[in-house]
Amino acid sequence: MRAVVFAYHNVGVRCIKVLLAGGVDIALVVTHQDNPDENLWFASVAELCRSEGIACITPPDANAPELLARLRAAGADALFSFYYRHMLPASILDLAPAYNMHGSLLPQFRGRAPVNWAVLHGASETGATLHAMTVKPDAGAIVAQTAVPILPDDTAFEVFGKVTVAAEQTLWGVLPALLDGSAPLLPNDLTQGGYFGGRKPADGRIDWTQPARQVYNLHRAVAPPYPGAFTELDGVTYVIQQARLSRLAPVALPPGLAVIDGAMVGVCGDGRMLAISSLHANGQPISASQLQDQLAACAGPLNSTQEKFI
Repeated sequence: MRAVVFAYHNVGVRCIKVLLAGGVDIALVVTHQDNPDENLWFASVAELCRSEGIACITPPDANAPELLARLRAAGADALFSFYYRHMLPASILDLAPAYNMHGSLLPQFRGRAPVNWAVLHGASETGATLHAMTVKPDAGAIVAQTAVPILPDDTAFEVFGKVTVAAEQTLWGVLPALLDGSAPLLPNDLTQGGYFGGRKPADGRIDWTQPARQVYNLHRAVAPPYPGAFTELDGVTYVIQQARLSRLAPVALPPGLAVIDGAMVGVCGDGRMLAISSLHANGQPISASQLQDQLAACAGPLNSTQEKFI
């Protein structure tokens, strides 16, 4: 098989390695230029291509006419997309059978940031799905998928590590069938699950009036290396770095950040708390005593999501 691969991120690196191990001739890799404003905690597809001697390009988008010409010249038997961030137009998908690796158990959590959304919604399971590509995202027939558990305290970063391994296992297991043309095409029931959009740092704002489980799921979904769940008070932005759902009984206190018995907590709308073990204030680590001093110094009217108490 001669293939063209669109790839980025850890899933892109691991799945390219699977194709190489399976004897696939990779004629070209299309990836992204790294964004200097992004926290690049993941592996580089471009560096992998340099080390393996694979031709690699970084066009600004997938609709450039020169890209289509380059792809036609590659003469690929198949196209693969592994966490490439741009949608591929019909003109590209018409060149050869195309397969995408998606970070969920389709048809669940279609669209952007599937791991983060799964954690945010409190899912107990997700995985990786290889599916046939169509113009409509994540809508093609399912070729293979592998499930992984989401434990109650897993962060999205931890789950993404599991999904990366699941993607590698999924591709490795079905690659022989892809090579000999016997790979299955199973129904992808779009009446189930739903589509989700991309997430921005601003989506990590905490509404302390929500139940503690929802607030905790938000923290887990955006915890570092993602931007983090945050709250603002008197011009200070507090970002939760590490927290657990407290086992203590609910308290009759207003929602928001607090210091109780020398420990930092976030009191939620149902009275349950997040036990916060690491907190940043305007980008700097802050201790429980420092937080207590800052909360004591707060002045002015408060709203429902910015309560203070000691």
